[in-house]
Amino acid sequence: MKRSRLVAPATLALSAALVLSACGSTSEAGSGAGSSSAAAGDCGTATTTTEGIGNDACGVTVEGGFGVKPVITIGDQTKDVTQLQVIDLVEGTGDPVLANARVLADYAGVGASTTKQFDSSFDRGQPSEFGLDEVIFGWTQGIPGMKLGGRRLLIIPGALAYGANPTSPDIEPNEVLVFVVDMVNFINPGETAPAK
Repeated sequence: MKRSRLVAPATLALSAALVLSACGSTSEAGSGAGSSSAAAGDCGTATTTTEGIGNDACGVTVEGGFGVKPVITIGDQTKDVTQLQVIDLVEGTGDPVLANARVLADYAGVGASTTKQFDSSFDRGQPSEFGLDEVIFGWTQGIPGMKLGGRRLLIIPGALAYGANPTSPDIEPNEVLVFVVDMVNFINPGETAPAK
């Protein structure tokens, strides 16, 4: 079953007080929060600074902090990632995003093979709103656990992205995708108001 594209019109007027704190952790999807190791033999551990810069995460570096369009550099080994990599560059504060939440997020996406950006809400000047049940599996699995003001690096193997039939001509079949995601706001299942 195909998942819909990440881009959805962002019409929610959600506000949040953002308090940033830098924290670096690398975890394989499904492992506990705060895990400090990547999948065996897959990637190195990310490091961060107070500016939210991640280094040596499967060959990906990210420059820039929350709210600023990231500069994403892709290494040669990134295209060979076979397991979802979830790396918090800025942890954020408050309660975490839960599975099936509705989120408001800014993001930039780059193909690991082409090293070209294929999408960016930063370029559109407006965060995107979507449900975690409406997006690619790498987002469905990789976004829960984020907090308000958090910035996360997702390195998504093709099987959890668009597979052999990408929805964009800018994405190659089975391409590993790299996203930097800023959590602007969210509503968890069963809640009626945005997170605070």
